[in-house]
Amino acid sequence: MPLLHAIVLGIVQGLSEFLPISSSGHLVLVPWLFGWNDFSDVAVKKAFDVALHMGTLVAVVGYFWRDLSRYVGDGTRYVLRRKQDPTVHGRMAWMFLLATIPAAAVGALLDTWIDDTLGKPWLIGVSLIVFGLLLAWADTLDGNRHEDTFTRRDAWRVGIAQALALNPGTSRSGITMTAARTAGFSRTAAARISFVMSVPVISGAVVFKLAKLTQDGVPDGFITPMIVGVIAAAVSGWLAIATLMKVVSTRSLKPFVLYRIAAGIAVLLITASTWR
Repeated sequence: MPLLHAIVLGIVQGLSEFLPISSSGHLVLVPWLFGWNDFSDVAVKKAFDVALHMGTLVAVVGYFWRDLSRYVGDGTRYVLRRKQDPTVHGRMAWMFLLATIPAAAVGALLDTWIDDTLGKPWLIGVSLIVFGLLLAWADTLDGNRHEDTFTRRDAWRVGIAQALALNPGTSRSGITMTAARTAGFSRTAAARISFVMSVPVISGAVVFKLAKLTQDGVPDGFITPMIVGVIAAAVSGWLAIATLMKVVSTRSLKPFVLYRIAAGIAVLLITASTWR
């Protein structure tokens, strides 16, 4: 894989993982549009997928380090000292883990089927539009709940929505913010819930994919592109989180919705033509 491709795809992963525009969809569309054949080798695809997920994990952990430290610390203490009532952060830590179950189960059971069936450009185009419109609707709803009020019911609601993001074009951050907004959370709270929820999901994906990579081995000469991909995804991911947190505190998600609709229409027009 050329280093330029690794840099571009790392940046695409970092930005689209946290902005509500779908990372899995863009990682299919970018090579498809430019005619890149870097992933014709399955081993290369798996190895680079691990690198990109590691990069985005570094980004979200780095940005929310203080919050995550409190969640992990209080959540652990609650398990060790069951006679004491959990703190707000201790309770939320376990709610976030509970919200991970639907996506983890669906991903483990249907991982191969999703890759083989749902990664078609025209389907990604449709998903960008449909789930973009859903995000636009949810963004108009009133909501002032704080993330500290996240309950078991919220965990299942947002967790089930997160499982839908395994479909390329849906967007994990987009669909989880949509679900959180329908539950009455503010834009800022919905974004924070979405980002913190991504930590166990991305961590699980890294462990799951790294286990497979350990068995298959890293393709020859691919260490450098992987390192470059990690760095590009981490830097762009951190910037994406910072940007979205600033946007949701002052304005709506309309720019991302418009981008999704325009991108979806463009993909459908291209697939209907003879260009790609």
